[in-house]
Amino acid sequence: MNAMNSILSKAKTEKNGLAGIALDSYGSTDDSVAFVHKDSLSENHPPSPGDLHAAEQGIYFRDGHRRIDFVLVFEEEDPGSKKSKKKKKKAVESGEVKEKSPEEKNDQYRKKFLNNLRKAGCEMEEEISSTGKKTITYIKVFASWDVLCYYAEELNFRAPLQAHPNPSENWSAKLLESLHIPNMMDQEVPNKPLDYYTCVFKKSKLDKFLGSENRDTFFSNTQRHRIVYEILATTPYGKRKRAEIGIDRLIDEGAFQAAYPLHDGSWKKPSHSLPAEQLNRRQVLYDYWARWGCWYKYQPLDHIREYFGEKIGIYFAWLGLYTAWLLPASIVGLMVFLYGVLSISTNTPAREVCNSGGDFVMCPLCDENIGCAYWNLSDTCTQAKISYLFDNEGTVFFSVFMSLWAVTFLEYWKRKNASLAHHWDVMDFEEEEERPRPQFAAMAPSMEKNPVTGIKEPHFPDEDRFKRMMAGAVIIIFMMVMVLIFVLGVIMYRVLISIPLFQSVMFRAQASNIANMSGACVNLILIMASGIVYQKIAEKLTEWEMHRTQTEHEDSYTFKVFIFQFVNFYSSIFYIAFFKGRFVGYPGHYNRFFGLRNEACGQGGCLVELAQQLAVIMIGKQVINNAQEIIVPKIKNYLQRREVAKGMEKSTEPARWEEDYQLIENEGLFEEYLEMVIQFGFITIFVAAFPLAPLFALLNNWVEIRLDAHKFVCEVRRSVSERAQDIGVWFNILDALVQLAVISNAFIIAVTSEFLPRLLYKYEKNWNLDGYVNFTLAYSPPGSMSQECRYKEFRDRDGSFSLFYWRLLAIRLGFVILFEHVVFFISRLIDIMVPDIPESLEIKIKRERYLAKQALQDQEHIMEAMKEEKQAMVGGLAGVGEEDEGGDDDYAVTTQGRKAATTRMDAGNVYLSVPTADV
Repeated sequence: MNAMNSILSKAKTEKNGLAGIALDSYGSTDDSVAFVHKDSLSENHPPSPGDLHAAEQGIYFRDGHRRIDFVLVFEEEDPGSKKSKKKKKKAVESGEVKEKSPEEKNDQYRKKFLNNLRKAGCEMEEEISSTGKKTITYIKVFASWDVLCYYAEELNFRAPLQAHPNPSENWSAKLLESLHIPNMMDQEVPNKPLDYYTCVFKKSKLDKFLGSENRDTFFSNTQRHRIVYEILATTPYGKRKRAEIGIDRLIDEGAFQAAYPLHDGSWKKPSHSLPAEQLNRRQVLYDYWARWGCWYKYQPLDHIREYFGEKIGIYFAWLGLYTAWLLPASIVGLMVFLYGVLSISTNTPAREVCNSGGDFVMCPLCDENIGCAYWNLSDTCTQAKISYLFDNEGTVFFSVFMSLWAVTFLEYWKRKNASLAHHWDVMDFEEEEERPRPQFAAMAPSMEKNPVTGIKEPHFPDEDRFKRMMAGAVIIIFMMVMVLIFVLGVIMYRVLISIPLFQSVMFRAQASNIANMSGACVNLILIMASGIVYQKIAEKLTEWEMHRTQTEHEDSYTFKVFIFQFVNFYSSIFYIAFFKGRFVGYPGHYNRFFGLRNEACGQGGCLVELAQQLAVIMIGKQVINNAQEIIVPKIKNYLQRREVAKGMEKSTEPARWEEDYQLIENEGLFEEYLEMVIQFGFITIFVAAFPLAPLFALLNNWVEIRLDAHKFVCEVRRSVSERAQDIGVWFNILDALVQLAVISNAFIIAVTSEFLPRLLYKYEKNWNLDGYVNFTLAYSPPGSMSQECRYKEFRDRDGSFSLFYWRLLAIRLGFVILFEHVVFFISRLIDIMVPDIPESLEIKIKRERYLAKQALQDQEHIMEAMKEEKQAMVGGLAGVGEEDEGGDDDYAVTTQGRKAATTRMDAGNVYLSVPTADV
């Protein structure tokens, strides 16, 4: 009883010493506002010895003690500059002087925002840089220990309980070691982060966590950045009803130009030699990851996660595993292609085409009345040989192999992802810990209790969201229809451009190739342009839909963009694979569209055209994207540095915050994921037509990893670290692509390829395929053309389908069913045989839960003791209440009610929660 009274009396005596600094009460279950001591907010902490090198790089306040957690930047024009005078003159002439100018409004927003940041417990320091034409103000932000602890509990951070060996082994290293082969991919990266057993952070149990004695290093830099960004994103600068809240909107309004955490010094090594262990983390990442010379080395995933956060770490882990798995797929695909090259001389159909001379006079590929002439089949000798390279017996094997490869890759990624999620403490992040997005919290119309946690959260009605999503779906469908119209336009372009080419004696032999390649290039331009426009629309639609969490927001945006890009990139390829040449008709009875004859396959067949279209779009997209990633950041960087450095003295060495401001803004991972997933679709859905696709993907990804690494380390501002449990909805998309790939490859082999017609001819006619070319060519019906000619179809003299056609159709359908069932059955077996979570990881999870239970067990005993003491106190309150003003009548120990004031003691510090109505 005496102990409890002493706590309560201490709370009361210190009430007058409380600063009027309200911490963010968002997410609380009651209506109270928490306060902290003002003395604790100005506490300075000396840097640790390991940070002395960093201090020289300018990542501390002027006192050299407080570390810069975030930097806010705004620019103001010099009142004496020509641009400023012109604006004033224009405002006077238009009569807008009475109203506040945008600059005055932004200045008012800034002052209110910065004042609210101070109330939230942030400490700030200004640095002003004048360039003559404008003034750039850098505001350095620091979060004190008490603020960090408060938000660490709010954000459900996890803290270390016990260290254990870092699980850094991988299957390739084990394989090479077992074979006694030197591992050239391995490298020793200095300052490897430790691995820990962890549990949810509670300040009341601070002494149970490792490293709690050092306040400066207990929270990592990425955790500090995340906390400060949470404050910045939820701090208002105007009226909440107008959603005037958060740094992101202030940047959109122009009140601030940028907000970013600082890099850990320069990425360049110092001129004097320095041991690897003394390099800063940015230099380590550049030297052991971002350099082009590291293209064949393992990625230091723990270092990436430590510097950039889990979301970026998981992206590079997925990209690295995907690239590694492309190596066997590329080797097999190259072997299939080389098999076609080596066996082309033994291919009877190609030899018959080349040796036919004038034996097979083919019908014109467009109408005779517009000048199209008859041609000899021998003119297509080159196309026949090229066709065999992509359409041989190895194609079927490679299609089955790639289908099983894709399934196995996803299964092993699930295992890798589970290990990383546990290793990086994000295994239950989405289910238990993810909070509402700051933008959602700012714009939500009401507050309601979360049915799972019981915590009050911003709420948006599901019915209203559903209506908005349906409206967005209509826009998506409209945009996809526009894509199909573009595809139709490309088809008409190919038909129209091929007519003069067929009329020309010079270009007649290559007319189809020229039309197809030029059409593919036009299609690629339309694809890239429409994709940029649609992504802007999808971004606005997703914001309008008001999704609660960042994961839900990103999943919705991803789904919208991918559905559109799927139709955008693949529609023309699907047309060539399954529809082109199927509805042409036959001589005398050709089908027409807008007065033009329906498009037929070229002399080499539709599979060659499919390979051409796939190669142009896939490789062309990769070249364009890589060129953009190399050139565009450098141009943006040059312009940004030129703009910021304009008027500055060249002899002046820029500070760390100035150097980072000269970098370009980080645009996130969406484009990187989208590029890789579209590529994954190319190498799985249409691999039967282009076995070299995995090889080109592998070469691209070796470059892609280095480009992305160099961009994140050297060219863009450091992003706020984001937590992520997995790759999100991208995995569901990849899984859907794998299922679609099995069906697509089955139909390509059955319908587009010549594999089944040749196989049936071997079985019924001739095993050596002698006479196969003549058998596949039908005669034009009598009187339908000016002279008798041949065309590629299984038809009789009168134009009706032959019996061979119907038997072939039945075999094609049977092959599709058999192919799908066999591949899906083996895929399910792989799914069953490969567990999603490794057995060793399950043991680690159980061990961690045990340690967390042990760590929190003491608190349960304390709470029980306090409960017993409280019950004992209740019996004696009647006699104490009149004598002691600080008794329970004034300070009741409870967790409910607006009229209650509570006290609690966390690791020696008293926190007082005062009812809102009384403040």
